Amino acid sequence: MKKIATLLVLLLCSITGFSQDWKYNFEEAKKIAQTENKNIIMIFSGSDWCAPCIKLDRNIWQSEEFKKESAENWVLVRANFPRKKANQLSEEQTTHNRALAEKYNREGSFPLVVVLTPTGKVLGKMGFKNVPPEEYIKMIHALEK
Repeated sequence: MKKIATLLVLLLCSITGFSQDWKYNFEEAKKIAQTENKNIIMIFSGSDWCAPCIKLDRNIWQSEEFKKESAENWVLVRANFPRKKANQLSEEQTTHNRALAEKYNREGSFPLVVVLTPTGKVLGKMGFKNVPPEEYIKMIHALEK
């Protein structure tokens, strides 16, 4: 029985160890980034209407490679702009995301990945690239240099 319990704990730890911790409040993300000395990856996405956004989520953000890399190196922020009524965000979240877009995504690009310092200074931006997760991670790191 002890062996089964130990296996279950290990399994649970391995599952949660690679889960992502997306932030939806930029100020909270900045505080964490400053405390942990990590850059911020901010994603502007249209989760229910933007085909490249959906592909980026499925191919990159949900990959084990990205989950592992992001847990070690970045604080993740998602600014989502759904269109379907069933997926609408709270008024507060919608207002927050619009303010982020006004500052960091004036061109209205979707998806847009913005790499920022812990204080919010933009290091670089990029969009969807149809590449494996390892390659996308390298491109993010290149923006940090």
